[in-house]
Amino acid sequence: MLFHSIDFAIFLPLVFLIYWALNNHLHGQNAFILLASVVFYGWWDARFLLLIAVSSLLDYWAALGIAKSTEPRQRRAWLALSMVGNLGMLGFFKYFNFFIDSFVTAFSWLGYELSAPNWAIILPAGISFYTFQTMSYTIDVYRRELTPTRDWVAFGAFVGFFPQLVAGPIERASNLLPQFYTQRRFDYANATDGLRQM
Repeated sequence: MLFHSIDFAIFLPLVFLIYWALNNHLHGQNAFILLASVVFYGWWDARFLLLIAVSSLLDYWAALGIAKSTEPRQRRAWLALSMVGNLGMLGFFKYFNFFIDSFVTAFSWLGYELSAPNWAIILPAGISFYTFQTMSYTIDVYRRELTPTRDWVAFGAFVGFFPQLVAGPIERASNLLPQFYTQRRFDYANATDGLRQM
């Protein structure tokens, strides 16, 4: 779903109204933000919801593993699992065809004609944003700058937060995630200021 589409022009007011109807229910607001983010991201291609779910679950469990581990080696192993898993997915989707084409071209200059698979790999929208965002969470936990959350709804809402999911900015977990633990109440002045800025 694009921000300048008719779909989004219908989606945003509906999300706004339902979200603030849950004014006194923090968990309900977080669950609704997660649901709205799933709809927003899946609108373009629902297949890629699995990718963002895998990335989120990987870092959710890696952060818990880091916090539970007492030995530095175990902590580094959990961090490495997060880094390799996330950067591996990102590298595959962004650079697989580039490297295959470069490899074939390099050998053709040497006089060898190679045939390589030509996979039509679609680059998932926002993959860089949510990959680095989930990794920032794991890194903050590793550095002991953040306590890992056990609230998977709040964590999912943090990772998939639709207003910044596909356009950024990449938000540090230590800045955005705690906002999902804080009670939020409708404020008319903030709402009108936000609409004015949009």
